[in-house]
Amino acid sequence: METLLIVDDDVSLLETLTMHFEDIEQDGQPRYQVVTATSAAAGLKAAQENMPSVVILDMMLPDRTGLEIIEEMKGLCGDARIILVTAYHDMETTIRAMKAGAFDYIHKPFPDPAALDLVVERALEYRQLSRRADEVHRENAVVRLGDIVGTSASMQQLVKEIGKVTGSAATVLITGESGTGKELIARVIHNYSYDETRPFIGINCSAIVDTLLESELFGHEKGAFTGAVAGKPGKFELAEDGTVFLDEIGDMSLMLQAKLLRVLQEREFERVGGVKRVKLRARVIAATHRTLSDEVAQGRFREDLYQRLKVITLFIPPLRERREDISLLVTHMLERINEKVHKRVTRVPQEVMERLTLLPWRGNVRELENVLTRAVVLAPGDVLRGDDLPALELPSGPDASRASPPGGAMFAPPAVDDVSLIPTLEEAERQLIARAMAVTKGHKGRTCQILGISRPTLERKLQKFGLAQGHGPQVHPYPVKDAS
Repeated sequence: METLLIVDDDVSLLETLTMHFEDIEQDGQPRYQVVTATSAAAGLKAAQENMPSVVILDMMLPDRTGLEIIEEMKGLCGDARIILVTAYHDMETTIRAMKAGAFDYIHKPFPDPAALDLVVERALEYRQLSRRADEVHRENAVVRLGDIVGTSASMQQLVKEIGKVTGSAATVLITGESGTGKELIARVIHNYSYDETRPFIGINCSAIVDTLLESELFGHEKGAFTGAVAGKPGKFELAEDGTVFLDEIGDMSLMLQAKLLRVLQEREFERVGGVKRVKLRARVIAATHRTLSDEVAQGRFREDLYQRLKVITLFIPPLRERREDISLLVTHMLERINEKVHKRVTRVPQEVMERLTLLPWRGNVRELENVLTRAVVLAPGDVLRGDDLPALELPSGPDASRASPPGGAMFAPPAVDDVSLIPTLEEAERQLIARAMAVTKGHKGRTCQILGISRPTLERKLQKFGLAQGHGPQVHPYPVKDAS
């Protein structure tokens, strides 16, 4: 029988959870012995007296917060897994909770009982496998969340995963489209993992030719090649016991991939032209906008290196798939942009915010920031004007698949006086997809490029709107401009 400690000041909730868990049986015997407490002090005392296997700990208690007592709780009940509970969606607290050693972080109201049972069972499983306390991390670690803003489920999950990653030095692979903030995520992992004295060294693998990239990564000795008039340490050496960030690793040549694989396996390397072995002490975080499994299938990326890199994989969703985060991002970015350009544009009319939410954002967060910066610079007062935002227009013609120009290629409704002529958002989406399929003559790959969505997303939309059997009617919901 496993002991389950539930600490919450909601007495009715305690009674409900107690009955629920005490009714669970395993092999005809009760699965849990449930102990409850209604304050932090009582919870700590119960932990010391009962040595629970799992603790469900409320964040907001009458005397102290759950985050304040988590370290003390762990010290009292050994390797118990602690599940923090809160009614608030606070992303910074989520990361702090995971870093402090919480096994999971869930929100009220609770999911269905089966989902809650699963979290507790996973906690027990992990405890039985590891049988060791989670690592205790510094409370005063430098925290810079930067542009990680949002309340979407995908971003909440990403933040939770980041919190877990900071507890180890394992290699991390960050994937996502260009402009989603892969380097930002790498810096957050670094800042939460180490103190600010440890270096973060980044290099873009697609921006440097192979001959120079090898020297940049591993360093070189004097005379190693023409122009090497002195020895020079590489990024792996300069990073010391900090972090090396390899951006756009999917663009690295096969020759360098082989050398990088050897470094990751042996944790040591040689400078170009040198014979002395240098220890790799830094953590490696890699990022790419490419789908490396596809690159492996095409023979452009080594499978053994891919397996070595994806020890932990974090996916950053594109902005168009988390539109509920856009308003928060806009507010957050305006503060920083105003400070940078010495303006005070603080008011965003509802129709302007709605327009920002509808834009496709093929350039993701980076494009959003560029658009807002331009709009702030051009704004005559403190209001963000719709006139300073890009038009909503659907590209067409032979160049439709090109990347969006600065500000983005958009689709725009015509000006109408009759509100009844404006379609619903769902109907507008159906018409837009049908129009894109018509422009590309049913070519799904090109349609995905035009709309800025993935192939699985397009397939789901085609099924949803009954367009799967063809490329849909020749609808023209909005005026189509020649993108050339």
